[in-house]
Amino acid sequence: MTAETGVVNRRTLELARSIRVAALRMVHAAGTSHIGSCLSAADLLAVLYADVLRHDPARPAWPDRDRLVLSKGHAAAALYAALAHSGYFPVSELETLCQADSLLLGHVSHHIPGVEFSTGSLGHGLSLGAGVALAAKLDDASFRSFVILSDGECDEGSIWEAALFAGHHALGGLTVLIDYNKIQSFGRTAEVLDLEPLAEKWRAFRWHVSEVDGHDHAQLAAALAPRHPRPHVLICHTVKGKGVSFMEDRLEWHYRSPDREQLSHALAEIEA
Repeated sequence: MTAETGVVNRRTLELARSIRVAALRMVHAAGTSHIGSCLSAADLLAVLYADVLRHDPARPAWPDRDRLVLSKGHAAAALYAALAHSGYFPVSELETLCQADSLLLGHVSHHIPGVEFSTGSLGHGLSLGAGVALAAKLDDASFRSFVILSDGECDEGSIWEAALFAGHHALGGLTVLIDYNKIQSFGRTAEVLDLEPLAEKWRAFRWHVSEVDGHDHAQLAAALAPRHPRPHVLICHTVKGKGVSFMEDRLEWHYRSPDREQLSHALAEIEA
């Protein structure tokens, strides 16, 4: 981050907009799903790549890079867009999502520059991130490990096993962002399997806990900047489909792909 806050904010806002536009175009062209999940996570990814992560697109395997695991791998289009617009591969390649011979699979693939692990089988990303954080601690390395979880994913027992492990080992280099848009695949999280009181659960596992507006770039950047002696979880209150009025807080956009007219309306809202 630079000392020129205004410059950082403009860059982050532009990256968030680019992620949303690209994800909409990709999902429409490929006829795939999960656009609501991509839009809710766009600001998290923008702040990470523009303001927080120590990374170098020219050296994706740089040993001192921070590691990011998008555990909610069904939001692959948003991550691919963030990587392309950060310089990891040409933006034009985004057009190949889910096409034959394309590296851009419907769920996150580790074959893509800048991707650490293939994800999308929900519940495994935190274990991966905790393992990376433990390796850094044992090696006395300075890089940090970040994991983006979905809220529905927190129904998985493996998440809580990894959370217990990280708290026990005081993995201060580990930061989790929960995309808490409160809608999962079959309904609202409160109805499917209520997560509340969510903050108290993580505290009981010996984590440092913050709650933020997941679409407020300043709040996110400030909460993500410090490294804590314990693992840190940000409960990011977000809106599924954020930025497109007819998609916001609507379960059906977990699955639907926008048609040509819907794409046009969505892009007009985002670009406005």
